[in-house]
Amino acid sequence: MTEQQAGPGAGPTSAADTTGSAPAQVRRVAATSAIGTTIEWYDFFIYATAAALVFNSQFFTTMSAASGTLAAFATLGVGLVARPLGGIVWGHFGDRLGRKKMLVLSLLLMGVATVGVGLLPTYGQIGVAAPVLLVVLRLLQGLSAGGEWGGAALMAVEHAPPGRRGRYGSFPQIGVPAGLILAQLVFLVVSNLTTPEQFAAWGWRIPFLLSILLVVVGLVIRLRVEESPVFAMLRQSRGRSRAPILEVFRHRPRELVLASVSFVANNAIGYIFLAYLLSYGTQVLEVPRNTMIVVVIVGSLSWLVSIVAGAVWSDRVGRKRAYLVGSVLLVVWPVPFFLLLDTAGFAAMVAAVVVLTVGLGLSYGPQSALFAEMFESRFRYSGASFSYAVGAVLGGGFAPLIAAALQQGYGTSMAVAAYMVVVAVISLVAILFIRETHRPDAPARLS
Repeated sequence: MTEQQAGPGAGPTSAADTTGSAPAQVRRVAATSAIGTTIEWYDFFIYATAAALVFNSQFFTTMSAASGTLAAFATLGVGLVARPLGGIVWGHFGDRLGRKKMLVLSLLLMGVATVGVGLLPTYGQIGVAAPVLLVVLRLLQGLSAGGEWGGAALMAVEHAPPGRRGRYGSFPQIGVPAGLILAQLVFLVVSNLTTPEQFAAWGWRIPFLLSILLVVVGLVIRLRVEESPVFAMLRQSRGRSRAPILEVFRHRPRELVLASVSFVANNAIGYIFLAYLLSYGTQVLEVPRNTMIVVVIVGSLSWLVSIVAGAVWSDRVGRKRAYLVGSVLLVVWPVPFFLLLDTAGFAAMVAAVVVLTVGLGLSYGPQSALFAEMFESRFRYSGASFSYAVGAVLGGGFAPLIAAALQQGYGTSMAVAAYMVVVAVISLVAILFIRETHRPDAPARLS
């Protein structure tokens, strides 16, 4: 069945259009996906770190400390709101013009927005224009992130051999914890090399300005990889969709909904870990900032390892089973997570984040392969990117803000734990309804 003939009755893995690229090219694409998404997410996460540590005093100085923190987390969520639009735009042109071109453009846009934050005057310098411009730059970051993941995931998965799509699809996934580790390390170094006054005055800008160097490196790497063989075949056979987002809504509405909801818990709990945890530890538990940064780094390493393990395991047992194990862990762990955190002991906090990130990794590692296998190639970029972006908005966009509000409103971390359990159950139900896309005994080819 050709791309022109494939219709709503044709499953996402109904026809063979690739057997994977040459091994050397597959490895190059995998490395490029990991490095590129690490740079993208470094840019995205230094904003989250700065929102937790300094934005309340730089851009919301007329508010109380608690209100300023809430406002800073609100700007964090604004970037997530822009992601579905980014998913639609990047998905459309990624399905029409190619995966590679959109990945280069997304990296450029993210770099411009990030450096812009580093150069942005504070509220004390230009007044209300400062937080307004901060929101605009965060929106640009959101637009970029909305298309980044889909392109990187599809490049890795569509180049991979059929039996190893989970393994190679994990490379763009590890960009999330790797970017977070890099962001935390840079903030840790800058924090140790500056006084608290220097850090508040100008030190926090350094991680944003360093993005210039990282973006240049990322562009050089991305320009050297070949286009996805799946898209190359689509272009050759003239099988590209003229309106991919409309087609995916028409032919795969069930997959769009289930994929989006399945990502809600992972994103919400992930953002509580990477953004809210720093604020909670330093402001509520009064743990030293550098100690909390180290805890987050250890958890990020555990997250990274778990992503790879979950992705490789999904090649052996199926995407759905790996997803379910991680999702069940996210349901049962939030209460013990906060009970351990609230001891404020270093070992207990590390144990809390390690177990949490294992759940995050097992339910995130197989995602690239799963989402790619759920949608046909002619609208795959649109379907995968839009599902990912909507799940991010529903789950992660305002999770740190909600967590901070629950903590302030109820005065107990158990309120935040209950919120985490609720979103985890919602995603678990969605995952139960997803059809398995990978049979280890007979790996399907992407269509």
